[in-house]
Amino acid sequence: MTPARLKLLLLVAGIIFSALALLSWTQPWFELTLVDSQELSVTGEVAAPALTALALTGLVLVGALAIAGPFFRVVLGSLQALLGFTVGFSAVLAILDPVEASGAAVTEATGVAGDLLVNEVASYAGTVWPWFAIAAGALLILTGFAVVATARRWPGSGRKYQAVRMAPADGSRSSVDDWDSLSGGNDPTS
Repeated sequence: MTPARLKLLLLVAGIIFSALALLSWTQPWFELTLVDSQELSVTGEVAAPALTALALTGLVLVGALAIAGPFFRVVLGSLQALLGFTVGFSAVLAILDPVEASGAAVTEATGVAGDLLVNEVASYAGTVWPWFAIAAGALLILTGFAVVATARRWPGSGRKYQAVRMAPADGSRSSVDDWDSLSGGNDPTS
């Protein structure tokens, strides 16, 4: 695989896996039945509220990764792996204690908060969406490691993102050049 194709593949993978985490955040994670027989559907927005910020950060990170130099690719790849870990970790925390993760929805429906939430939930069932968030996190970790491992082989970002200094075509000096000379400590009149 060519370095350019590898770069494109890893950038697209980062976008897809971050979007998958964002998609899972919008879907129902738990179905609760309260003691008063009220049914609640709890989305990832309630169960794992940090997931949206993490997924959006992953998308922004891919944009920065697209134009970064070799050193910053390694740094950003490491951050992508860390982001993937936190995405998965937030989903695992919700799965381990669905009643606690659904606390805001239960409190809104019943008015009961704190340790008494457990008494308000008669039963609960999980959906597949928290598992999608865990998978997205794991895949982001792998993508981050792949970026770190291959960052030096990627092609550069090209001249498009390099600083350009405009100079007159005839080689003459402009008043801007004179000011630049003064800023550099040189006297342009001598």
